[in-house]
Amino acid sequence: MFFNLMPLKDKTTFVVTFGDNSKYVFEEMRRQNIQDDVVFLCKGKGLSYFKDHEYIVPVPFESFNVVNWLKSVYHLATSKKIFVDNYFGFLAVTNFREEVECIQLWHATGAVKKFGLEDRSITGRSHRALKRFKAVYKKFDKVVVGSDVMANIFMKAFNVKNENILKTGIPRTDFFFNEDARKKVISKLKLENKQFADNKIILYAPTYRDNELDEFRLKLDIGKMKQELGEDYVLILRLHPAIKKSVDYSELYPGFVFDYSGSDYDINDLLVIADYLITDYSSIPYEFSLLGKPMLFFTYDLEKYSRERGIIEGSFPGPVVKETDTIIELILQNQFDLKIVEDFSKKWNKYSNGASSRNLVNYMFEEDFKEVKHQQAL
Repeated sequence: MFFNLMPLKDKTTFVVTFGDNSKYVFEEMRRQNIQDDVVFLCKGKGLSYFKDHEYIVPVPFESFNVVNWLKSVYHLATSKKIFVDNYFGFLAVTNFREEVECIQLWHATGAVKKFGLEDRSITGRSHRALKRFKAVYKKFDKVVVGSDVMANIFMKAFNVKNENILKTGIPRTDFFFNEDARKKVISKLKLENKQFADNKIILYAPTYRDNELDEFRLKLDIGKMKQELGEDYVLILRLHPAIKKSVDYSELYPGFVFDYSGSDYDINDLLVIADYLITDYSSIPYEFSLLGKPMLFFTYDLEKYSRERGIIEGSFPGPVVKETDTIIELILQNQFDLKIVEDFSKKWNKYSNGASSRNLVNYMFEEDFKEVKHQQAL
């Protein structure tokens, strides 16, 4: 309330836990020479994501440091544009001024598991919690999407209307349309690991389970995979950042497993070098489908997960398996229907066509561009 007495500035503030989409928007703003001040309020993975960025000095968000807390409140109160990439409870008690636009730049391109008001697990939450959820979602002036199907999901999950949907595409998917950037990443990874150049690459990237965050146990039988596939394949492991693991799988299976769970490489970097993707309820198949490569879904707890969280229909563009033996057999046979992957990508990536960052920045500063053109005409 105090900082709301100060004038709004030509400033864009990103509140991030993941960062990749926000980074692409920021870099597009720089390419277009947008003169807005830009601030990044980061927590969790977001802090490490931007720690070495040349032009970004992240402010720790929701920290116990009073100075950082005051900085965060000040920037939120004095920015004309606010981006958030996750659910943030502070929005429930935040009153932005009428001129401010809050844009939800969600961290996932698509959705396998249900979330928001559609998440079945919220039935056990209190009335007060449900009220808070709705108050947060009400603050979203716009929600960025890459497809019509995702727009419909957001409208139900966040209780927003069609007029709140922004069909500009997902910024981070621009990477998959940038051939030079893809080649650069692949070359770097192959230089670091000779096995990547000599073998087919399997990427295993499962999502987290709420009951396994502190004590995670890998259900995939990596020993059997090494025995059957070790001569011609290698396995890249990328566990969800929320998971705490106690086993070093790279040491346990040297020359076959390469654990990139805590690395600085973005998940998109690993997707472009992978020949096969194994996942479960993660959202990364939506990006991976842009590459037209085969994927398998190791959903050993499908019935339980579907019952507790809810699964969105048509979310698996590949074989759904429950045992490691089946995964090995399918990879050796290599008889995947890539037409299913192509159709899946067309459905979920309709507006993500390589210009998503530009589309979003153009929307954000459309009035500014009009004013510049008007002044130039005068």
